[in-house]
Amino acid sequence: MSLTKETVVDQITVTENGIVLVREVTRIMEDGNELSKQYHRLSFVPASDVSAQPQNVQDICNVAWTTEIVSAYQAMLDAQAQEQAD
Repeated sequence: MSLTKETVVDQITVTENGIVLVREVTRIMEDGNELSKQYHRLSFVPASDVSAQPQNVQDICNVAWTTEIVSAYQAMLDAQAQEQAD
């Protein structure tokens, strides 16, 4: 009987405003059979530091976060801050 634990990114989604949503699954396996699994979700806004994330997440972020997307996201944050200040 051999128990193993594996955690992998099984889903990456990019929203229209550039936020990258990541779902990780952690599986407990016994002799190749899945005993349990648990999901964990993460989100990253444009221009976040994703250097500690798996390479596939970094690659998606690098493609999704164009200069235009980062600028538009920052403009949205600035507009929200201005609305709250008024």
